[in-house]
Amino acid sequence: MPGVAKSRGCEACGAPLPTPSREASGGKAPGGRPARYCSRACRQRAFRQRAERRTPSQAEPTGRGLPPSLDAFVGRERELSRLRALLRSSRLLTLTGPGGVGKTRLALELAGGVRGARTGRAQWVALDSLRDGELLPQALAAALGVRERGGRAGVEALVHALGTRAMLVVLDNCEHLADACAQLAATLLARCPRLRILATSRETLRVPGEVVFRVAELSLTPAGEDHDLAELLRSEAVRLFLERARTSDATFELGRGEARTVAEICRRLDGLPLAIELAAGRAGSLSLTGILHGLDDQLSLLTDGSRTGPGRHRELGAAIDWSHRLLDPLERVVFRRLSVLGGGFSAEGAAAVCADGAGSGDAGGGRYRGRDRDRYGDRVDVGDGSLPACGIGHIGRHDGVGRRDMAPRTDGISPPAPHHLVRPEQVLRVVCALEAKSLIVRVRGDEPRGAARFRQLSAIRAYGMDRLSEAGELHDTWSRALDWLAGQAAGAAGAGAFPDTAEGPLIEEQENLAAAVAHAASRADNRHVPLAFALARLLYGQEQLTAARALLSGVLERVQECEDRGAALALAARSAYLQDDHAAALDLAQEAVAVERAGQHPAGLANALDALAAARLCRGEFPDAVAVFAECLAVVRTLGRPLDLALCRHHLAWALLQTGRTTEAERLMQECLPELEAEAPVGQLTAALHTAGAIRLAQGDLAAAERRFAEVLLKTPAGESFHALYPLEGLVMVAAERGQLQRSLRLYAAAAAIRRRIDTEPEAHWWGQVEAVVARVKERVHPSGVGAAMAAGRRLRGARLVAYALRGTQVRSVVRGSGHDESRDRVGSIGQPPLTGRESAVAELVAEGLTNQQIASHLGLSKSTVAGHLDRVRDKLGVRSRTQIAVRVAGRPGGSEPAN
Repeated sequence: MPGVAKSRGCEACGAPLPTPSREASGGKAPGGRPARYCSRACRQRAFRQRAERRTPSQAEPTGRGLPPSLDAFVGRERELSRLRALLRSSRLLTLTGPGGVGKTRLALELAGGVRGARTGRAQWVALDSLRDGELLPQALAAALGVRERGGRAGVEALVHALGTRAMLVVLDNCEHLADACAQLAATLLARCPRLRILATSRETLRVPGEVVFRVAELSLTPAGEDHDLAELLRSEAVRLFLERARTSDATFELGRGEARTVAEICRRLDGLPLAIELAAGRAGSLSLTGILHGLDDQLSLLTDGSRTGPGRHRELGAAIDWSHRLLDPLERVVFRRLSVLGGGFSAEGAAAVCADGAGSGDAGGGRYRGRDRDRYGDRVDVGDGSLPACGIGHIGRHDGVGRRDMAPRTDGISPPAPHHLVRPEQVLRVVCALEAKSLIVRVRGDEPRGAARFRQLSAIRAYGMDRLSEAGELHDTWSRALDWLAGQAAGAAGAGAFPDTAEGPLIEEQENLAAAVAHAASRADNRHVPLAFALARLLYGQEQLTAARALLSGVLERVQECEDRGAALALAARSAYLQDDHAAALDLAQEAVAVERAGQHPAGLANALDALAAARLCRGEFPDAVAVFAECLAVVRTLGRPLDLALCRHHLAWALLQTGRTTEAERLMQECLPELEAEAPVGQLTAALHTAGAIRLAQGDLAAAERRFAEVLLKTPAGESFHALYPLEGLVMVAAERGQLQRSLRLYAAAAAIRRRIDTEPEAHWWGQVEAVVARVKERVHPSGVGAAMAAGRRLRGARLVAYALRGTQVRSVVRGSGHDESRDRVGSIGQPPLTGRESAVAELVAEGLTNQQIASHLGLSKSTVAGHLDRVRDKLGVRSRTQIAVRVAGRPGGSEPAN
């Protein structure tokens, strides 16, 4: 053909690509760059693929992120500017300084300014409650949301999850674990090339490449000089005092001549932020002159008696001690007793630990003696039941000092006289009073049940522990705390036959539970067994399997002849097979069954049989698993517990499906689904619905299978989780059987990408079926089409993925058969999205907080194209602001705020 030279192939699809010849160019060599693509579509596809390759695909830990800032950050502008530069140029930055100087607050402010910090690229790990350096990898994994999967544990799990992700990890309060922190930091930095670590510690970690920044006190005005008000307000310490004073008392105003008094208070406190905040907290009840005189008196007492410690520590101790002296006798008692609850506390927990009651002080284990776990349920009375329920979680604290930094009491004051008994109904009032006086802080994090939770700052808690020991109440207070936590553990286990899978509230008390386990173990207290067992269950639920198995080993050494042994063996077996230690799982489960048979505990035997059957399933021994599940079902029938019976029927149905006995499996699912839909937690219900769909798929009923898989997607909570993976993979096989090859590949790629991000492995038998189906699909599609479909699938996320997965399914019939209004709402907003696929993707990224430029980079578009899509999104949804778009995407009613 004239004018056409030797053709090349399009880099995207492989189609022939004509190249202009010399003849076509008028006898001259053709100018410009040679063409690489046959069309604009191929050029855009290649651009998106390049952008995708630049996006890391390894597991993305979904940790706690950064704690919310509860107050305004004051001063330190120069330090922040310098630290931002250091953080960009170094991979390990350590903030050092004395207790109370503000290392923690400065680290939080610095980390919050990192790009992407609020969307997971910065993670906060508080270490002040951790005492054993050997548990540091597990503690870090728990804080980052890293789970032990695929046989990886400890450091290996962390390295696998972090991989080449760009992330900042903040290790707060490293000084008491300096060696362990140094070793772990060195290992992670060497193996995770894009990881940065920001540490706070009173001493350096001494790791190669570490950059040390010494945090100084806040700036002060020079003493003995006259300064006008503007000069005084340039002092960071004065500004902090005024800010916190206005927080403590909204009517606080600085009177004539009082600025110099504030400056003198700050000078007396050496510019230490924690001490200044404590003093400012009294502005609502004392005049500024009264605050200054109070510090004068207290400082002279402490300085006269102790000259050995650093002066700044004495001033900090003085501020706390002075605040303590202003409490009434009842407040002092509650204040010091709260110090044993280092993980925070609710009003219920405070009442149980602080109120006097019979049975405390028994070294042998208080009320929780004997081998019967039901006796652990005897709860401490908390009054009339009007106290709020326990809250959730905890956040980071202000920096503080440990006990070694507290100045010893040298004021000649003898231990406190015997106090009046503290009644449970008094405790809530005292807790509120202590919060008003800044001696405890309210935790403002995720509180899904609206319960209030409080915490003592580390320096104040150390001071309270000293006072508790000084009063001779340390032993009795710990005993009440152990009693209460053991009661909570017994309640969390519930009355069901399968306690390891129960969803309990003890996660809120995990730090306190860990401290109680350590305390009980060090004193041979028989409450150690139920407490350690409860902690192991929590860790198992979080997939911190190495730590769980270590705890269970200790429990098994202590309990040789009681029903707790069978339950511990069953939980150890479950932990082992999740770590792919199938041989150990089988041995432990078989021993658990033997122990429970000998003990004649039907509920315990059912739990052990369930663990044994699961171990058989993981080994691919399906007929044996069916036989064990059948025996378990026979035992559960005698217990009269409908939910346990339904769960057991579901487990047996899944095992029967693996052996091809679909008719029996279908009958069992028809019997158990009504009870599970009415009573089971979401995770257990979605698993059962998936099993029902898989049975229908095996029977060739594609429409029924599709409806079940779609129903699982509708009931699965928002966010990426393994609950949504199995129904997605089920829809992959449904699409393939219907000849919808591109749809099958896209859903498969999306599910596989989620599995990589959350680092979860499917059951081998199920995954074998999915892979076999996808392999057949790939044989029927051109390689370029396979690549394009897989690339499109990997870009599907969140609501857009759910909308695509539900497209064309009989979603409406699913919802009519469901009594859940939430599902109906989701169909209305997701099943028939008013936006195109690209517009939905843009709206989803707006809801995640991305700017137009970031959205353009993420989707491989130009910034102007993104702006055009946003205009159409606003028009279709009838909104004007990005906030309103985010609200619509989240599925909540739209707001009425003014347009931006």
